Amino acid sequence: MLAFVSSASLLGVEGHRVTVEVHASSGLPSYTIVGLPDASCRESRDRVRAALLSSEQQWPQCRLTVNLAPTGLPKAGAGLDLAIAIGILAATDKLPSERLVDHAFIGELGLDGSIRAVAGALPLVGALDCATVVVPMLCLDEARVVGRCQVIGARTLRDVIDALTDLAPWPAQPPPVATAEAHALPDLREVRGQPLARKALEVAAAGGHHLLMVGPPGAGKTMLARRLPGLLPRLDAGQSIEVSCIHSAAGLPLPDRGLVSSPPFRAPHHSASTVSLVGGGTLSLRPGEISIAQESVTVCFMSDKATTTAIYCRISRDTEGLGLGVSRQELASRDLADKRGLAVVDVFTDNDISATRGKRRPGFEAMLTAATEGAFDTIIAWHVDRITRNPR
Repeated sequence: MLAFVSSASLLGVEGHRVTVEVHASSGLPSYTIVGLPDASCRESRDRVRAALLSSEQQWPQCRLTVNLAPTGLPKAGAGLDLAIAIGILAATDKLPSERLVDHAFIGELGLDGSIRAVAGALPLVGALDCATVVVPMLCLDEARVVGRCQVIGARTLRDVIDALTDLAPWPAQPPPVATAEAHALPDLREVRGQPLARKALEVAAAGGHHLLMVGPPGAGKTMLARRLPGLLPRLDAGQSIEVSCIHSAAGLPLPDRGLVSSPPFRAPHHSASTVSLVGGGTLSLRPGEISIAQESVTVCFMSDKATTTAIYCRISRDTEGLGLGVSRQELASRDLADKRGLAVVDVFTDNDISATRGKRRPGFEAMLTAATEGAFDTIIAWHVDRITRNPR
């Protein structure tokens, strides 16, 4: 038989409707899933099988084919587990197919049959136009924010099966969290002193200007920056939903009422990777700090780590006197400096000079003198034995 179950998958920060098609036919027992699933999607067989067995359901001994339509849309994550399990039961006559009409199911299944929370519940539910959407109980408040469909929370697969077969009602739903004022933001009036910095924050907030704060550690830069959101106006309805969807897709916690109402504060570390800043990195295209910073106050910390470097090259024996060995070392060292974002300020070379016979190395001595004077922050060498042969 054939069953159709509605669900949704996350791509970037947007949810996309997915129709889970399950076909059960005679033949050797097998399970095939198609429709551009990622690795976690393909592993759904073992999770769904264990969850069904834990819910006192039998795993069908037939040929199962699961298609995730539209097939051209990449599917990532385990949020389709619940829909696949319901589709298998419907395709094998364990559930009435008519009960699935105008219903959608979102959730990851645990081996014990529990329904676990998924990232991006807000944009996932927002992508559906069904009358009823079943979501993990932990995502209920977040999913209710959409407001245009009935959202039901479930804790286990057995709860869903019993409700769809009229063996038991849907689990008791907690009341919606009342819309309340957001938690108090750090207030600028708590800051004593810093009159110039306080004035700069007020001007930046009023005019929407960028702000650069310079000072030693402990001067209060971060403390002041954390109070900037309190000077900004609250997000309007459209901005609030947009920011909340991005935070939900990134797996960040949302307020109890489900919507971010104040400009969030983001402070990426200076050592953050390109993927963490830009996003992506996997098929799921997780949002990076640039996307999360939508309508937010972003503080970028300047690194106090090394920014300049010197290169030291040495060859013990150069019979031809062409300096090819030290040239190769310099090229490799410059490549490393580019990858680390270091500016090369000088290159010191000792060609055809051994480091084990006590000979003077003019390049090495000049490098030490320059390092003592603070001409650069780091030293790059092709290998540590190019600098010294004495471990001590």
